[in-house]
Amino acid sequence: MSNPQRTEALRAQLTATLDHTPWHSFADRGPVTRYDGKVRDCFIDAARGERIIVVTDRLSAFDAVVGTIPSKGQVLNQMAKFWFDKTASLAPNHMVSAPDPNVMIAREVRPLAVELVMRSYLTGVTSTSIWKAYERGARLFCGHVLPDGMHKNQKLPTPILTPSTKAAKGGHDISVSRAELLAMGQVDAGEFDRASEIAHRLFAAGQAYAATRGLILADTKYEMGVDRDGEIVVIDEIHTPDSSRYWFADDYAMRLAAGQEPRSFDKEVVRRYLSETAKWTGDGPAPVLPDDVRLQAAELYIYAAETIMGVPFVPTLGDPVARIAAVLGARI
Repeated sequence: MSNPQRTEALRAQLTATLDHTPWHSFADRGPVTRYDGKVRDCFIDAARGERIIVVTDRLSAFDAVVGTIPSKGQVLNQMAKFWFDKTASLAPNHMVSAPDPNVMIAREVRPLAVELVMRSYLTGVTSTSIWKAYERGARLFCGHVLPDGMHKNQKLPTPILTPSTKAAKGGHDISVSRAELLAMGQVDAGEFDRASEIAHRLFAAGQAYAATRGLILADTKYEMGVDRDGEIVVIDEIHTPDSSRYWFADDYAMRLAAGQEPRSFDKEVVRRYLSETAKWTGDGPAPVLPDDVRLQAAELYIYAAETIMGVPFVPTLGDPVARIAAVLGARI
């Protein structure tokens, strides 16, 4: 999964992760509006109708930023480009170009105020997950009736869409039904239903491709927007380890029968450290991630990229702030 030379390079990169971007203007662009998300720093160029997205190495878990992971931003950006290219015939997306390992230039669209979460398995570790709700006795989740007698990590009878609100930074997302979401008045019914069709289509394609790589795409989330022509467009990222839960297919059934967690290479390793070792699930300040957990997460992100895309991942090392500033003509 890893090699000693790359591990040492990642260890050196622990002190040079991309935690923030200090710019507010660009040499070849007019005024831009800055917006910082949990993982991405965005610069909106209204005149060109574009958005510069810098994918940082920040890691979000339990709806909070909990630290940085070496090369994580490069993995996410490279995988997003891979999937945007791969699914372009299934749904339009916002990607224009990727001029740097951490950067994507995208079309600016009006984002829908909802995350479209597709699930195929009864799983999760957060207090708002479908498994935790089921464990508490709930048999109705986001408008979907769940059968009695199911076990954690078991496959659902059919994939389901469980919409989630998009909380402001520092807030918590809430899973809701279609009816509840529409009652909030934040999403138009027609736009939501068109986005729902795209989410089901992308999830089916993602699961089929994952199977060819010996993987199970257990669940994922999509973000979508509406372009100037009223078309629904996929934005942000798609089928990356940050937005998706992947399991290995070869021993899934055996581990399920034994009551063990499926093998995975997503950020569950961090969630489990936070929830089981540090006893933290989002309330109060996040604990500091140990370097060994950060390195393990980096190796897993890279392994995910290589397994899913089928090509070696070569991290771009050194000072990411200076490198990206030179590519974009960024100014402080």
